[in-house]
Amino acid sequence: MSLAGEDTALLPEADAYEQRAFGFWLYLMSDAIIFALLFATYLVMAGNTAGGPAGSDLFSLPHTLGETLLLLTSSLTFGLASVAMDAGRRPQLLAWLAVTFVLGLGFVAMEIREFHGMIIQGAGPDRSGFLSAFFTLVGTHGLHVSAGLVFILVMITQVIAKELSQPVSSRLLRLGLFWHFLDIVWIGIFSAVYLPGIL
Repeated sequence: MSLAGEDTALLPEADAYEQRAFGFWLYLMSDAIIFALLFATYLVMAGNTAGGPAGSDLFSLPHTLGETLLLLTSSLTFGLASVAMDAGRRPQLLAWLAVTFVLGLGFVAMEIREFHGMIIQGAGPDRSGFLSAFFTLVGTHGLHVSAGLVFILVMITQVIAKELSQPVSSRLLRLGLFWHFLDIVWIGIFSAVYLPGIL
């Protein structure tokens, strides 16, 4: 009898976590629609250089591969953080989250450097339809990664302050979904923007 009562008492909290997870999936789907529209816009505008530089003049394959390596490795380290969380190993979780943060920060720094270099060359977003679409798509992804970095810092603070409570673990799972989603979007950007522009 007491067990049934305990299950009933836990139900509202379990439902709350399920609702938050569902809400986060809805957010990711809306984000996917936004990125799909940005991809479609870029593909339409990719040839509209207005006599300005094209991707082959601006993109550097080694630089882009470096960005890709950083972001994909950060996905691996976040996976290791999730394994540590499941095992209840807080020090390892914090360490892998810190490594993920550093890798993500390196990615953002490389992207800012790329944008800065392009603008100095006179290839800013106002130069052509191609560059406007490029900066919008890649910049939106970069802003998402930056938001993810803030989210990682918040979660590191919460893991230190509240340990691995159920609310903290639930937030970490949602952060993992967000971070891996950004990796998938970047693979799309690498395949649809950089590779055709370089090759």
